[in-house]
Amino acid sequence: MITLPLRFDLRPFAAALVLALSGTAFAHGDVTPQAVDTRELPQLGEQWRTENPYRSNAVAVRIGSSAYNQNCARCHGLEAVSGGIAPDLRKLDSDCATLRDDRRKAACVKEMDDFFLGKVRRGVTRNGAVYMPPFEGILSQEAMWSIKSYLETRREKPI
Repeated sequence: MITLPLRFDLRPFAAALVLALSGTAFAHGDVTPQAVDTRELPQLGEQWRTENPYRSNAVAVRIGSSAYNQNCARCHGLEAVSGGIAPDLRKLDSDCATLRDDRRKAACVKEMDDFFLGKVRRGVTRNGAVYMPPFEGILSQEAMWSIKSYLETRREKPI
């Protein structure tokens, strides 16, 4: 009895694998931002704040939690725990937590508020690639600060 080596054409399997994996690679892409209802919060007006006006505001934290889960979690992770696609936002203020001087700590938190707002408003683009879309004109200032208020409850190192 003569046995012949079996030959398989792996191209159809490779094509199916590529097609299956391509859906996961773009799963967080082109998603329509969701509106955030901020009617329960004091309205901030046209002038952009440089510090979080809703810090420790329970209503803002609740609104921010919902807004974060609808608009940010797909990249930054559920409950702000990053899966590696984008920065872990629980660590956003970590450098401030180690400061002992209250004035320096307050200045650090203010600087991080400004950093956060700038990134959310203008997005992040590097070498022509969009890493985070700009949300100015999509999310209100109240929505952005409520998200920051929520993130402050998720800090890795409490301040």
